Amino acid sequence: MSIDLKIYIDQANNNAKENKSFFNKLRKRKPKDLDIKVEELHYYAFEKINCLECANCCKSISPIVIDRDIDRISKHLRMKPSTLIEQYLKIDNDNDYVFRESPCPFLMSDNYCMIYDVRPRACREYPHTDRKRFYQILNITYQNTFVCPAVNIVVQNLKELYL
Repeated sequence: MSIDLKIYIDQANNNAKENKSFFNKLRKRKPKDLDIKVEELHYYAFEKINCLECANCCKSISPIVIDRDIDRISKHLRMKPSTLIEQYLKIDNDNDYVFRESPCPFLMSDNYCMIYDVRPRACREYPHTDRKRFYQILNITYQNTFVCPAVNIVVQNLKELYL
């Protein structure tokens, strides 16, 4: 199944105002079963979406890279942490390390990750739709609707459940 990323991005743009309003309501309401429902919808979405066909997150956004990630990646690449930082990372406006460029320097042409086994924690956890206390990350989930088709599927199904 091929992913038409444009359809999902258009959907996110068309639903932006509605999604923002929905998240504001959800933040106030905090349904008791939210984490369970989001996790179910996460698995449902990833039955439909194959990340290797998309990789839009790797192509368009940069994860936060923490010190532990730097140590792990540099060891894997057999380079000093300072060299990894110098070659691949920069400090962003929030004073966090992020990759210097997009797409990710470790994304290969077939959408596989060159450092998959040691990728940053933020990459491993992306798109964060299977985590506990989901209501705490509604802002980032809203932003991720513009990047990840799976997040769009989760959000559209959440709206059907809670609107």
